[in-house]
Amino acid sequence: MNYTTLPNTDIKVSKICLGTMTFGEQNSESDAHSQLDYATDNGVTFIDTAEMYPIAAREATLGLTEKYIGTWLKKSGKREDLVIATKIAGPNRKMEYIRNPLDFSKKSIHEAVDLSLKNLQTDYIDLYQMHWPERIMNMFGQRGISKIDTNWQENFFEVLSVYDGLIKEGKLKHIGVSNENPYGVMKFISESEKHNLPRIVTIQNPYSLLNRLYEVGLSEIGMRENVGLLAYSPLGFSFLTGKHLNGVLPTSRLGLFPQFSRYSNENCHRATKMYQELAEANRLTLTQMALAFVNQQDFVTSTIIGATTMEQLQENIVAFETVLSQEVINEINKIQELIPNPAP
Repeated sequence: MNYTTLPNTDIKVSKICLGTMTFGEQNSESDAHSQLDYATDNGVTFIDTAEMYPIAAREATLGLTEKYIGTWLKKSGKREDLVIATKIAGPNRKMEYIRNPLDFSKKSIHEAVDLSLKNLQTDYIDLYQMHWPERIMNMFGQRGISKIDTNWQENFFEVLSVYDGLIKEGKLKHIGVSNENPYGVMKFISESEKHNLPRIVTIQNPYSLLNRLYEVGLSEIGMRENVGLLAYSPLGFSFLTGKHLNGVLPTSRLGLFPQFSRYSNENCHRATKMYQELAEANRLTLTQMALAFVNQQDFVTSTIIGATTMEQLQENIVAFETVLSQEVINEINKIQELIPNPAP
């Protein structure tokens, strides 16, 4: 296992981060504990979750993922050896059952943090992330933005001030963003520098062979401003395993949750087939090549992997031992040029 640190911190994390959004939906508590045992036994020290998990989000299962992690942390006694990241849900996603209103007010942030601490059975959270912005912007299937959300009032200073208080209380160590764009990242950075407030250390956005939009505006910011990418969906909701090329499997995530169709359009099929042929020509599985590509990017701090079976988890972890040659990367870039970012 390779390790690094969260940018601008002394917190050491594994280059593999265990994603947990299946815990409580596709995976039982026993399954979750088995995955956590296996991952940590194999050197994973970084675990990511969210208050809204599991996926697909619904009121009946709200909070189960954090709770399953919490019972495992209590049973295993490994809390001090691990870096735990979770997230507060933002508005505009029809999840008022989480809290109403869903916003980043002081009241909402304090309620969310306290509930996550309770669910996780811990006294502190290492990395607390905003799951998506308060403002309506381009995310989840939208490549660009042509209109701005005029109903949203800028509040970067106020939000950072709340986090400053929670960090001083010892409930949080560091903060990050997720599903953000260059505007939001730079505003958070400038406000933190201007007012000596907590600085975001990470951004959790999608990044894979099928979605390299992070490179368009965020990668330079991340490298120059030292904000690390926590790359999620590195296998494109399992599409980059190649198993969906002959149709969506009914028991797979895409089969169970067809709303995530951005990974299964015609161009995704075309690009994935080309990537699979390239992998096979170099005696690699598509999974190995896809995960190795993400892992080798300089701007990636850690890659978030998730699995529904132990076999998938084992395959994913082993894939990080693969190092792609420059020749393979050059061929990957040729496919990207032909079919750029088919999964926005």
